[in-house]
Amino acid sequence: MTLEAVDVHVRAGEHPAVRGVSAVFPAGQFTAVIGPNGAGKSTLLRALLGLSPVQAGDIRVGGQPLDTLGRADRARDLAFLAQSEALPDQTRVRDVVALGRGAGEWRWGLIPTRPWTPEDEDAVTDALSRTDTRQFEHRRVLELSGGERQRVALARALVAGPRFLLLDEPTNHLDLAYALEVIRHLRCEVAGGLGVVAVLHDLNLAARADRVVLLHQGQVLASGTPDTVLTPAHLHAAYGVRIRVLRDADRLLIVPED
Repeated sequence: MTLEAVDVHVRAGEHPAVRGVSAVFPAGQFTAVIGPNGAGKSTLLRALLGLSPVQAGDIRVGGQPLDTLGRADRARDLAFLAQSEALPDQTRVRDVVALGRGAGEWRWGLIPTRPWTPEDEDAVTDALSRTDTRQFEHRRVLELSGGERQRVALARALVAGPRFLLLDEPTNHLDLAYALEVIRHLRCEVAGGLGVVAVLHDLNLAARADRVVLLHQGQVLASGTPDTVLTPAHLHAAYGVRIRVLRDADRLLIVPED
């Protein structure tokens, strides 16, 4: 199972933001999308979700064009986590996660899309357990730290059982400990078969991914394993600064020289 961009072109207003991007994002792998500001990372992510119109090319899920899938099928296959999710402050954590099931709308006094079931309740409990948020499931969102909120948002994204999770700078507002914690949870989900596609600014976090797609001026400059993409030559071409790439045991360390 793959999520795939095939020669994708996307405009941002009058300007081409993504120009002929082709990339494959496999299920069961963590793919980091990196590049300087304005490289087209977030625009590509929105195109993969069907949120930005594609002028040319194709987005495919499991070989099927995304624009042929209905809303329910898209919601089943793809989930999204923004860098700063707006969670309702006065709401209990468990109820926030339940909203990701769709049937949870009854908790807000809205017309439910379908009846709430014991399977829904079990899925909520499972998502809370997988993100280590069950310990504060009865607390209100306003009582949580930034890292705890992001894990709750992650649980809400996972509760519907998507095949792919797309994230836009999920660690941007977190300190190092919380950022590593979020990456750890994502890696656990990948081990369970989820495909993760994350826009990241931190190159040392990107080095922990299975695959890296490096964008520059709306195009793919390099794509492959961290060892093949995170090279001094590729990073200098993209960011315009000299960078040393070191190895500590089995991990790459990215150190700017300028």
